[in-house]
Amino acid sequence: MRISAIGIVAGILLALQVPAASAAAEFKIVTASERGTYIQIGRDIAKLVAPEANIALEVLPSAGSAENVRRLRYEPGVKFAMVQSDVYQAFLDQAQEGNVAAARMLHPLRVIMPLYNEEIYFITRADTPAEFIHEIKDAKINVGPVGSGTALSATTLYRLMFGKPIAEGNTSYLSNEDALVKLLTEKTLDVVVVVAGQPAKLLTDMKPEARQFIKLLKLDPNHSTTRAALRTYFPATVRAANYPNVLTEDVSGIAVKAFLVTYNYTRPETIRYLTRFAGSLCRNFPRLRAEGHPKWNEVELSLPALGKGWSYFPPMEQHLRACPELTATSPAVEQKQCTQQEKILGLCE
Repeated sequence: MRISAIGIVAGILLALQVPAASAAAEFKIVTASERGTYIQIGRDIAKLVAPEANIALEVLPSAGSAENVRRLRYEPGVKFAMVQSDVYQAFLDQAQEGNVAAARMLHPLRVIMPLYNEEIYFITRADTPAEFIHEIKDAKINVGPVGSGTALSATTLYRLMFGKPIAEGNTSYLSNEDALVKLLTEKTLDVVVVVAGQPAKLLTDMKPEARQFIKLLKLDPNHSTTRAALRTYFPATVRAANYPNVLTEDVSGIAVKAFLVTYNYTRPETIRYLTRFAGSLCRNFPRLRAEGHPKWNEVELSLPALGKGWSYFPPMEQHLRACPELTATSPAVEQKQCTQQEKILGLCE
């Protein structure tokens, strides 16, 4: 009888433990290439933020931001996406011009928070006479795979600078690695455009002799074509300390903003997981900075005003605005005047 009673009690205790040991929600985040910064940021989120929200977050590579918008909208299980601001804006512009497909994809997307600037690198051969980005007019340019954020950034920048698209005969859509081979061995390309937050693995993995073969083109902030580009993008500094095998000194460059994006979910269970995620993001933000990719040190846990047509996901916004790290700085964020860079990117009302 005593043994039976013990068995019954053990069974009751085991039953009581089931809710606490419930399986984690299986969500996905789409990022970018295996060698880029987005995927490393995604892995940091999966490791340091998702578990506390009882989310098993699978980090998926992708062709980039444009593909991520589509996958977030239509692929089952994808609840988060990394998206460049110019890609988001491009979909918004297309929607406002009457493109039904763009409107359908973009309308339910919501911003969780801005992240950091991603540098845009213009790589050319070391013996190329060109020194500046504005000298790439009519060059043979690899813009990255179709559907990638890199391709959109490269083509948008070119159009802003020169008032016309890159000629189709001068455009290629190869991966970064394949394009660099053609740049250096076949010499059928003049420029390879890469978008990645520094330190970018593609460049940090290069050997010491790399600077004998490649160089990065610089930004001339005073050139007329540059001023046109800076209506949408940010000036940046590519630091030699991040790429000692490529650079001997810092190089002036240009960058685009990265955002963490989700969907306007209405299912109560999904909303509960996402609000838990927001709470975990708040609590673990110091760990992201201490243990994650160096780019986390450029991220501010703030929710600035977004451009027209953009909006935050309200349940997550509510939790993030209650975060002590945000509320400690929110008066300054709300009261300060917009910087020129914020105006350029459309982050001011």
